[in-house]
Amino acid sequence: MSTPRRDFAAPHWLVQLLRSTSVPVPWNMVVRAAIALAVPIGVGYALGDIAVGAYLSSGALPAVLSESAGPYRYRARRLGGATLAAIAGHLVGLLTGANPALAIPAVVLVAAVSALISAAGSNASVAGLMMFVFCVLGTGQQATGAQIGLDLTYFCAGAVWSMLVALASWTFRATSAERDAVAQVYVELAAMLSAADEATSRVARHQLTTAMSTAYDRLLTARSWLSGRDATYRKLFNLLSASTPAVEASVAMVNAGQRAPREVIDYFTASAASVLAVRPLPAPPVPPDDEDAEDTDVVLAALYAGLVRIGKGDDRTRRRPAPWHRRVREWVGSLAAGPLTWIAALRLTLCVAIAEVVALLIPFERSYWIPLTVGIVLKPDFGSVFGRAVLRGIGTVAGVGIGAVVLALGAHGWTLVVLIAAFAGGVAVGKVRNYGIQSAFVTPLIIVQMDLANKGDWSVAFTRLLDTVLGCVIVLVFGYLLWPGSRRPQVGGRLAAALDTVAAYVGPALTLTPSGEARLARSRARRSAYRAMADVRTAFQQVIVEPSANGRQALAWWPVIAAIERVADAVTEVGVTIGHGAPEPDQRDVELLTAALAELAAAVREQREPESVPLPDGSQLSGVVDQLGSAFDAVRGPDLVERTPARLVRRFLPYHRRT
Repeated sequence: MSTPRRDFAAPHWLVQLLRSTSVPVPWNMVVRAAIALAVPIGVGYALGDIAVGAYLSSGALPAVLSESAGPYRYRARRLGGATLAAIAGHLVGLLTGANPALAIPAVVLVAAVSALISAAGSNASVAGLMMFVFCVLGTGQQATGAQIGLDLTYFCAGAVWSMLVALASWTFRATSAERDAVAQVYVELAAMLSAADEATSRVARHQLTTAMSTAYDRLLTARSWLSGRDATYRKLFNLLSASTPAVEASVAMVNAGQRAPREVIDYFTASAASVLAVRPLPAPPVPPDDEDAEDTDVVLAALYAGLVRIGKGDDRTRRRPAPWHRRVREWVGSLAAGPLTWIAALRLTLCVAIAEVVALLIPFERSYWIPLTVGIVLKPDFGSVFGRAVLRGIGTVAGVGIGAVVLALGAHGWTLVVLIAAFAGGVAVGKVRNYGIQSAFVTPLIIVQMDLANKGDWSVAFTRLLDTVLGCVIVLVFGYLLWPGSRRPQVGGRLAAALDTVAAYVGPALTLTPSGEARLARSRARRSAYRAMADVRTAFQQVIVEPSANGRQALAWWPVIAAIERVADAVTEVGVTIGHGAPEPDQRDVELLTAALAELAAAVREQREPESVPLPDGSQLSGVVDQLGSAFDAVRGPDLVERTPARLVRRFLPYHRRT
């Protein structure tokens, strides 16, 4: 009798680490990356000098690695800053690379600076990373004399070429990114209202939150450049603002378990098409006649009223952008106020210094990939150190295999140009799908660009593999296992902050807001609450890939995130009914809800079970109270992480996918 086979269940952290994000392939970015990196290689072959093509292509790499979706003005600022930082870092690397006594201190210093400027924002963070990466790559060239100026000239020419490719369509698609973002809001509304079950509708609601945040970010960024004078951006922003009542009513309808009429879903779909085609919006559907007003569904009536509001538009006062000197002052203040940035900079600096010493001791030529791997993996604001180290190692193994095959087959000429284009496209896909995929394509790309320019051969691929493995080991040992507090649970603070934001939303949402200023405050409170919940999901996803107490705590507290989202949806539902004739709840009941959320936040911060608190007992807030009770049941401190019921975790895991 044969022994029954047991299904092997991989650890949850490993499943999450290897999971690829389900997002569409960004074909526009794929094409731009392929053109930016492959054309210079073709030019090099046409000129009869592969080194020229390799240097030009390496100069185009910073813009390709830094590119992200968004308004053209935002992209120009992001790509320009990253490219200038890469040029500065590359110059430092070229000037010091021939002398290890200069190169090692220079790389360590650039690593510290890159970590510190990361606190200034997303664009500064990317610029800091590019400065460090290309400083290290510059030291690997070991150029001297006139060769330094020639290499830098080719690098700058490639950078200019890549910028032109990235922004070439600006003249005829200037507002396309903003239109796409606004249209996506209507697409996600239609998807959420079309969902056939609760799990699907929850995922759709998360995607709607992301779409709303993205649209506001892009339009506010664009308008900050235009000082409110551009009519096109103003119309798009007013259209997005006018959609808030429809969004709230749609969330309330889904939370109540109701199905929207087909005509409403069709209206959202048609509105998305109209925004993309720059056409007037379709006429909103007329609500069905109901002879008995008492039987009229309040949420459905609010949804139809929201559709009418979209057609009328909205006009809100634009927030003035903060001047540059104020942003610099805030950055300096953030460095002085807390130790987190300095701790991250210290960890990166220490590990890079260790990597430089190891690179000197091992008998490999130009082992600059050891500090390069350390700097990329230990980037202070790019997620889990453990997860990035493991994915970097896995991706590099795959990438070295690809590079070894390319070099062993002796690919040259236009065949190599096609392969470079394929690698570049893979980098663009990996940026949005999985860091391991990106590493798998970046590795052979840089091997061809940097090492073939120095007359390398197939053995270079295996040298780079050993360098990367050593870099990952340094990160895991000194930057993770031995670094104080790296495995200690740290996600509770973010969850507590999200709870505070939801608590701040309860008051405005459950109060009748007849004035325009009050409605604006309520809208901003709702956006802040849902954005905070989306941000805490992202933060948890960054640590849930760790097999440590930090990762186990994040896994155990997933049910809390899902429960709090249901609380916010239930509050939104009651707020919608208040806006369409229902009486306001007693102020004492509102205070009880706020106090209960404050107790949840305190319990998470203090790592204890929440105390019993009084809750409203009226029928109007019964849905909120039920969801709040589920949240209280789900909250449990770190001492209970190991005893979290697996069935409870599995129940909520379908809702944690990234949106």
